[in-house]
Amino acid sequence: MKAGNLIRSTALLDGTIFENVVILITELNEKGAMGFIVNRVFPRKLNELEEFKQGIPFPIYEGGPVDQEHLFFVHQRPDLVEGGTPINERFYFGGDFQATVRYINMGVLEEDEVRVFIGYCGWDSGELEAEIAEGSWQLTSPGAGDVWK
Repeated sequence: MKAGNLIRSTALLDGTIFENVVILITELNEKGAMGFIVNRVFPRKLNELEEFKQGIPFPIYEGGPVDQEHLFFVHQRPDLVEGGTPINERFYFGGDFQATVRYINMGVLEEDEVRVFIGYCGWDSGELEAEIAEGSWQLTSPGAGDVWK
């Protein structure tokens, strides 16, 4: 298990907020793990938030139950977005959000290159590994299909 892996909820999580979700793990270390639900669309678009009302409609995803007061993003364009932290050879976490929004509004960054999240998923040290061991999550191969689907 490492950053960049995908996990899929199993039937053990049916009836919870994690029912039928796929999570991209963006950080995994001795302190714990962090990731974002990649397959649950938030009911509002980016331009429906006051700060971004002049922009184009762009989907936001429900990243998870933690810190739903802030936006986060994962992208595949380090050539455009400075300051991102590599997750793996394909994905980057964060970076210059103002530039990202500008590129979204210009049509330079598209939905298949960046995903904006409200909130995130977090686990303390050993929690995620224990949940995988108990069968709540299934590790999915990072190269299997489109991560965003």
